Amino acid sequence: MPSLENRQFIELEQPIKELADQLKEVIRLSEKDSQVNYSDTIRQLEGKIIEKRGEITKDLTSWQKVQLSRHPDRPYTLKYIDKMCTNFVELHGDRGVRDDKAMVGGFAQLEGQTVMIIGQQKGINTKMRQLRNFGMANPEGYRKALRLMKLAEKFNKPVITLIDTPGAFPGLEAEERGQGEAIARNIYEMIRLRVPVICVVIGEGASGGALGIGVGDKVLMLENTWYTVISPESCSSILWRSWEKKEVAAEQLKLTPEYMHRFGLVDGVVPEPAGGAHWDYDQAAHLLKQSLLPVLEELKQQDPDARIRERISKYSRMGFWNEL
Repeated sequence: MPSLENRQFIELEQPIKELADQLKEVIRLSEKDSQVNYSDTIRQLEGKIIEKRGEITKDLTSWQKVQLSRHPDRPYTLKYIDKMCTNFVELHGDRGVRDDKAMVGGFAQLEGQTVMIIGQQKGINTKMRQLRNFGMANPEGYRKALRLMKLAEKFNKPVITLIDTPGAFPGLEAEERGQGEAIARNIYEMIRLRVPVICVVIGEGASGGALGIGVGDKVLMLENTWYTVISPESCSSILWRSWEKKEVAAEQLKLTPEYMHRFGLVDGVVPEPAGGAHWDYDQAAHLLKQSLLPVLEELKQQDPDARIRERISKYSRMGFWNEL
């Protein structure tokens, strides 16, 4: 994770930034003057930062959770793979058009068992964000993901997907190459996969871009993430012709993990380190891994046909409606 020097702070984290600035100054003084022992002061400030991290994320609004999910220091798919798995072999291309860098995937070992792990990847700096298209996949990305899922099915290996996207790429060229068809095909095929499928929202879970790799036996969400049909900003611009109502939109969309779990749209909420996953990559990955392993073991015990029937039934029960 980023050092204190390189760490970025969002508006929500200003009280932590003030303590971090004090800590940096004390560390600078301790390096400059070896005659004075600053260790107690450093220890106290580090403790205060940890305490403040927990306080800030204790009672977050929906919009604040959206902000945390987009934190520039937040770990992305490849970071979780690196921290959770061993022997990751990335596989490329959709065998049709090209290799979409916004979607990554390949075989890896999770606690000694081989899994296919797939997810959207955002960039960690300006150049990489452009290369990864800000985590917004083109049709080729979804077709690559489907190819890898079918490969996993062929070798009878479980599929784990990590969702983190502001949406599928909405460009004209993406629509010309069949963006809607690619996402719809993935949904259709994922509901029928004969291997266990676990989906995890690790950041932003927006619209069809998330659903394209979001149909599984179990769907989990990290604590500071969101999952809905449209981003708060886009919702605000449609309803109020302005982005100024984005906080109201976030609240009305009921997009946080607590609401999603209560509505039965996700199966569980994975805790994050105090202050958010961006404060401790190792712990964030450990907490996710500890949530994945028992679910994976449970799903592997089920008969494939029974698992597919339950998956179809699960999605058929979603939503609220009245029959006239």
